[in-house]
This record gives sequence, C-alpha cells and structure tokens, in this order.
Amino acid sequence: MDLTLFDLDGTLIPQDSDHAFGAYMVEIGWADAGVWSARNDEFYAQYQRGDLNLDEYVEFATSVWRAKPPAEAEAARATFMERIVGPMLRDNARALVRRHVEAGDLVAVVTATNEFVTEPIAKAFGIDHLIAVQLEKDDAGRYTGRVRGVPSFQAGKIVRVRDWLAGQGRRWEDFERVHFYSDSMNDLPLLEQVSHPVATNPTAALETLARDRGWPILKLFE
Repeated sequence: MDLTLFDLDGTLIPQDSDHAFGAYMVEIGWADAGVWSARNDEFYAQYQRGDLNLDEYVEFATSVWRAKPPAEAEAARATFMERIVGPMLRDNARALVRRHVEAGDLVAVVTATNEFVTEPIAKAFGIDHLIAVQLEKDDAGRYTGRVRGVPSFQAGKIVRVRDWLAGQGRRWEDFERVHFYSDSMNDLPLLEQVSHPVATNPTAALETLARDRGWPILKLFE
C-alpha cells in the first residue's frame, strides 16, 4: 500500500475554498461587502506570500458563520457546496484521486483550511480521511474561533500526518512510496518529507523549485 496525500485549495480545486466561503458570506449578506471583504482579501494575500497568521485568520474567517445557529451555518455550507464548489470539481482532478483510491492507496486530504469548510469537499472527492485545521468548541459545543491542537499548516502538516498515521498504528516508514500533491510553497516542508512530491498547478515559485529539483509538475486546470 502506498500513502497518497493531497492538498486541497489550488491543488484539487482551482480556488481557495476558505476565501471563497468568505466571499459567499458577503454574497448572502452575512458579512460586510466593504471592510470584511477587504480583510478577507488581505489574509489571502498573506497566505500567498507565506506569512499568514493562521490564528488571526481562523478567528476572522469563522466569525460570521459561527455566530449563526448551527442549522443555519450548515445550510449555508450546503448551498455553498452546490453553487460555488460544485463547478470547481473537475473531472481530471476526480480521476487523479480515483486512480490512487483504486490502486489501494491510503488517501487523505491535508489542508490548511478548517474542517467545517473542507469536510464536504473531501467527501465529494470520495476521500474518507481529512486532515484539516481543527476548530475548538466550548463546553456548549459552540465554535470559539480558536484552533484546536496543531494546525495542518506549513510544517504542522507533517506533525498532523504523523499523528494521524500513529492513530492507525502506522508510520511513515510503513509505506514504500508516499505521494504528496500540492500547489503551494507553504507546503514545502511536507513536499520535502515525502518520497514522491508532485507540484500540482504550482505557483511560479513552486514551479521553479520543482524544475530545479526534478520534481514532476502536474497542471490540472489548464
């Protein structure tokens, strides 16, 4: 059995799901179209530069929907999946995932986007295992806006994958081949950790690095 890991945003889908969900909050009137949208864009630019303060971003990004009753937030997420994410689910990305699943690989999505947004997206790809940013809840079960545990962001992805494997009684060393598909320099620590890194729809910086190192480059959205 091989281990195959997929980043999500920019890798399996052509947009950033967290940023898109924020834009959707504006579209449905839950967030301000001026100040809130500008702040959402600012955080996304930080992510692209590699200097995102994840704790601040998670508190901001969850602030609108976690203030709503859970049923309303989940209904908004379902409509977001149908209207916004659905058109992002490309056949060639699905075929790539399916090829690894049908080969018998252990497959997981490893994403820096929070679990509330990404859980239904992973399911839409037929991927059972999701390693996402975990959200803290208070004693009443309400989201607090804080991150729970180690975030699956940058080097934290290595920690979270290792812990996930340990929970199944496995280790990195149990797999002859470990694939990781990613578009972002934020994922360089995990790309360097695995035996088979694949720069997928890479940013210019990652594409240059991949060419220098002889890594495969895969472009799904051209």
